[in-house]
Amino acid sequence: MSIKSEQIEEILEPGSERQRNNREERVRKQFWSTLRKAANVLPMAEEVTAAYFCALDKETPTKVRGTLLAALAYFVLPLDVLPDFILGLGFTDDLAVIMAAIGAVRSNITDAHRLAARKALSDDSDEI
Repeated sequence: MSIKSEQIEEILEPGSERQRNNREERVRKQFWSTLRKAANVLPMAEEVTAAYFCALDKETPTKVRGTLLAALAYFVLPLDVLPDFILGLGFTDDLAVIMAAIGAVRSNITDAHRLAARKALSDDSDEI
């Protein structure tokens, strides 16, 4: 089963302020543990992590933050179109959603977000 573009568009709706706040809370709590689980099957961990830092950056436009938070909230949700516990397949829908979000807002992901991602993913970091 693969995720359809209509489903991706629906998932990436920025949502209301309340929805964005709920998503941000969920993402803050679960991003690093989910990233650890997905590390072996997620080829773009640095770009996903840069998107995480962009989404949490208060200087990022609200709509962009909303789109990224929607994608990242989907990523950290264990049960979605393809449940994450299905080895080898579980994160493929998550990756499709995240890459669509990143593609839509790529110009808002700054060098500072990418640097923060590299630092967080380095061997010296206690983030992951």
